[in-house]
Amino acid sequence: YDGDMFADWKGNAFIGGLSSQALIRVSFETQPTDNLGQPPKDGQTEPVAKEAERFEWGKRIREVEQGPDGALYVLEDKEGGRLIRLTPAE
Repeated sequence: YDGDMFADWKGNAFIGGLSSQALIRVSFETQPTDNLGQPPKDGQTEPVAKEAERFEWGKRIREVEQGPDGALYVLEDKEGGRLIRLTPAE
């Protein structure tokens, strides 16, 4: 996410869960590690992704996209699935 509407989520990614029926926010961090999880001797860093938040939806999510306005658009799966525009609460 690189929009301004959800400033705290900048740099995060969103995954729509078909089987989990959830919208999942993934954050990225850089932490020093080697392939055994130990601090490396050469000071290199590894990017690490982690589940930051899970929003239970109750329906299969087919797609999540950021709109040009910074809102998140969620498309539900199957016939009758909705296209929902997410914006911050006022």
